[in-house]
Amino acid sequence: MKRDLSRRNALLAGAAGVAGLVMQGSRQSHGQTIEPAEPRLNSVEAKPDTANLQQSWIDAHSHIWTSDTSQYKLRDGVKVEDLAPRSFTDEELMAIAAPEGVDRVVLIQHYPYHGWDNSYLIDAWKRHPKRFRIVGMIDDQRTDAGQAMRSMLKQGVTGFRIGPKAGGDDFLSSTGMQQMWKTGAETRQSMCCLINPEDLAAVDQMCGRYPDTPVVIDHFARIGMKGDVNQKDLGALCKLAQHKHVRVKISAYYALGKKSPPHHELVPMIRSLYEAFGADRLMWASDCPYQLGDNNTYKDSIALIRDHIDFVTPTERQALLRTTAEKTFFFV
Repeated sequence: MKRDLSRRNALLAGAAGVAGLVMQGSRQSHGQTIEPAEPRLNSVEAKPDTANLQQSWIDAHSHIWTSDTSQYKLRDGVKVEDLAPRSFTDEELMAIAAPEGVDRVVLIQHYPYHGWDNSYLIDAWKRHPKRFRIVGMIDDQRTDAGQAMRSMLKQGVTGFRIGPKAGGDDFLSSTGMQQMWKTGAETRQSMCCLINPEDLAAVDQMCGRYPDTPVVIDHFARIGMKGDVNQKDLGALCKLAQHKHVRVKISAYYALGKKSPPHHELVPMIRSLYEAFGADRLMWASDCPYQLGDNNTYKDSIALIRDHIDFVTPTERQALLRTTAEKTFFFV
């Protein structure tokens, strides 16, 4: 829903490279070499404060993986030595997130390491069904894509990551992809788009074709990855606000703008998105463990929204940090 002024601005991050969110055969690739620092772990296990959830936050986007290849196989061609960091388990994630008030996380399937095999994330959800939800991945070339989505909903998968593949720009045209968008309208599982600004027009058309399908744009559609925020690209992202089921993750600050804390140069973009979409259609996310590289920290990421921006009400801040993600992903 639009406000009196106008809401729009965002980031990007993620991009099959910059955020380490590459998909096999994807044309996305790390535009820079990011060597995440090994997370410093706490010995106390994070426990959600279910009695006072209004004071706790949701990280709408983090990856996890394990070097335990005896149980969780890596994608063909990937070796344990390729994992960076070598390990980033759900326990390691929560040891970093909990001190900042985060007690729930949306886990994102990491294709570069585990391919289409979502089992590690699903097992984390089975251990902590109140703490985690999953954005999984399935091959849209499958003839049973819709059926697979319904089955995975029972395993905590409330969204699916999609994006362009190498060798062609029309990543939304396959029969399986059409099934996914149609099924998402029925199950409420979001199509989570890891895209570049040039893909926004195609997503806009798809949203018009499937107006009831929930859609999430990851990492500001990577606007700002080159440093400056291209206003034409930002306008294209803001245009998606006309589709009532589109939401945007304001995330991956380490990969946008100056790529260094305190990330204040990104505030105008965030405010533009806020004016276009409203706080109830925006959600903060860290994009860990990539947010932990160089001089960036988890606290740097959440602090921009939790402690710095001054144009939102307390209720709107809660939407950015919790309730939008809660409604989008924690509906089952």
